[in-house]
Amino acid sequence: MQKISIDPITRLEGHGKIDIFLDDDGNVANAYLVIPELRGFEKFCEGRPVEELPRITPRICGVCPEAHHMAAAKACDAVYHVEVPPTGKMLRDLLYSAFYVADHTVHFYILAAPDFVVGPTAPPAERNILGLIHKVGVEIGTSVIQNRGKAMDIVGMLGGKTIHPVGAIPGGVSKAIDEEERAQIEAWGHDLVEFGLFSLQLFRDVVLGNQAYLDMILSDAFTTPMYYMGLVDENNHVNFYDGKVRVVDPEGNEFVKYTPEQYLDVIAERVEPWTYLKFPYLKDVGWKGFETGMDSGVYQATPLSRLNAADGMATPRAQEAYEEFYETLGGKPVHGTLATHWARLIELLYAAEHLVDLATDLRILDPKVREVPTETPTEGVGIVEAPRGTLTHHYVTDERGIVQKCNLIVGTTNNYAPISISIKKAAKALIQNGEVDEGKLNMVEMAFRSYDPCFGCATHTLPGQMPLEVRIRDANGEVVRVLRQNMA
Repeated sequence: MQKISIDPITRLEGHGKIDIFLDDDGNVANAYLVIPELRGFEKFCEGRPVEELPRITPRICGVCPEAHHMAAAKACDAVYHVEVPPTGKMLRDLLYSAFYVADHTVHFYILAAPDFVVGPTAPPAERNILGLIHKVGVEIGTSVIQNRGKAMDIVGMLGGKTIHPVGAIPGGVSKAIDEEERAQIEAWGHDLVEFGLFSLQLFRDVVLGNQAYLDMILSDAFTTPMYYMGLVDENNHVNFYDGKVRVVDPEGNEFVKYTPEQYLDVIAERVEPWTYLKFPYLKDVGWKGFETGMDSGVYQATPLSRLNAADGMATPRAQEAYEEFYETLGGKPVHGTLATHWARLIELLYAAEHLVDLATDLRILDPKVREVPTETPTEGVGIVEAPRGTLTHHYVTDERGIVQKCNLIVGTTNNYAPISISIKKAAKALIQNGEVDEGKLNMVEMAFRSYDPCFGCATHTLPGQMPLEVRIRDANGEVVRVLRQNMA
């Protein structure tokens, strides 16, 4: 049996490798996504005052700290049994919408688009942001950077910092905004709506306008029917900040809808000895291994799954794009993994439109942005939709508010089994009779890259002894001592 390793995987957050095993005929027998890093933030949080967690958990990652910040703040609200004032919720939602625009911009243009704009089999040195700019022009590259900057400036204005924000606190947010700030956010918001529309048109021109790319999106190699999860509002429209979690089955029928405090009734987690990630699955279906379909408890939580789990979008132009999406791809639900990139751009447009709606609602200027907690802390769960999937924070404290137990199910953890399934299916379709080249291996990576995985925050389980090697160097860079534990 031959082993092929893609190590390290490129264009992701964190570190991972893909091991592909070929049988004696040169066909794929199995494929694994292996995550060799451990962060262990659940343990770091124990013994800390719970009100510190909205500042500690964002340090898990510099890519989506806003998601952990908001989930932690909502969990703290629940721990303290406090209701956030309407304006406090609006300001949190406003920050979160800006964050979504920025994050989806990074993934589409920097991590995903090189595969489509430059080409999936183009030389590796060209499949990056510089190759993308060379292909589409400096003007478009400048627009991407400028618009992402506007979104991050909104995050900084509302959160106190552009990275690792601190603005959300138990019971609300730490400061109100004035009219000058509101007007600036509104102006930037209109620019971001135009940027969202431009990005969707670019996708139409470059991807949908290329029959080979459309065929690849719809091909069996990248098709994985499964259950889909997403946060929805009272109208079953996509919502990133608040609502209930809705799960639909592979045929698009509602399977369950639950509130944050009910998540343990729906989700269980499995551990495998060869990775530091856990594998969540639907309890009422059960763990059947790395399988897709109605009888497998594996579910997906991505931009695609959020669209599949919802009945529509809550803003007009995003709704138009939503309808075009399903009309073009043959109806709902869509099972094509690569279609996640299109869904991500629809979400970008929705976030920008929602941002403008919030910024033009003058209730957002109300100075009452926090309700000070007064009740004894106990236990609470906070859920938001991180760009990479449904994010759950669950804290249990003592009567002083000191964390006794912490559980995090993050976006990429939800998707670990689906990613494993997707890369194996793509590998089996692309690698046959031992014919392997760099372009085919990149297309296998495209299967996992659609999920926009972030392994910095998703690694929590320690299945065995942790291997570790530390190299100590002198001032000249020479290794003077090597310390090892549990190394093979």
